[in-house]
Amino acid sequence: MKRHIIIALCVLAALTSCKSAGRFQEAAQELFRGEVVARAGDHKLHRGELEKFIPAGVSPEDSANLAARYIKAWAEDLLLVDMAEAQLSASEKDVSKELEQYRRSLLKYRYEQLYINQRLDTLVTDAEIEEYYANHAASFTLERPVIKARYLIIPSDSRLLKRIKALMSSQDDTEVTEAEQLAYTSAIKYADMSDTWMDAITLGQELSVDYKILLSSIKNGFSEIKDDSGNLHLAYIVDMIPAGKTAPLEYCRERISDLVLSARRHDLQLALEESLLEDARKNNKFVTY
Repeated sequence: MKRHIIIALCVLAALTSCKSAGRFQEAAQELFRGEVVARAGDHKLHRGELEKFIPAGVSPEDSANLAARYIKAWAEDLLLVDMAEAQLSASEKDVSKELEQYRRSLLKYRYEQLYINQRLDTLVTDAEIEEYYANHAASFTLERPVIKARYLIIPSDSRLLKRIKALMSSQDDTEVTEAEQLAYTSAIKYADMSDTWMDAITLGQELSVDYKILLSSIKNGFSEIKDDSGNLHLAYIVDMIPAGKTAPLEYCRERISDLVLSARRHDLQLALEESLLEDARKNNKFVTY
């Protein structure tokens, strides 16, 4: 097989000296790229290009679906461009101004990022976070309750349910650990998030229940919801801050850190703009008349 390919290539190379050189060179290029799998107008999609789009290890069915999606998108894109080329006037097809504007915007953005990244102090101290929190408390009003909880999903007929429920609501760390050990052998899911604030929506997602139903079902510190499969979705509410109250600092810490860094980036960008203007004025590169 390899010998036949080599012979074919030699023949093609020899024929490139003829008047039909262009056609034979194109044929040689297609031989290297692989067979054509689709055509849209004068455009050809080769198997080699298509295979780059399909990840290794996918099933034949997924591979076929991915290939079909890629070919469809490829054809739509090229056919639309061809139609635009045919229907638009010369002035409408002139995108040089837009390309230059985009180029300038991209260059400005890249330089600003380089300038900021070289100067940005990414360390945000606890003191800075606490100060920001104190000065912007109104910005951290809760839209939904935040909760600390221990929760599990367990067959409602489990013989260990009553014991786990008692242990997971204990104030004794040893008993809480025992609850986790028992849940490991009998529960479908168990988690102790008693040290971390979470949004009520997040807790609902963890338990696969609507968070509003979860909140409305809380009684004596427990939310218990039974599903159609006979499993009990249970949460012990260690602590909860209702909607409308100020979120606790720990819940806001990461967000505040991002806000502080964003403000620093903004300040650096303004400093860059001011320094450029100042330097340009000093060097007589920026003059107003």
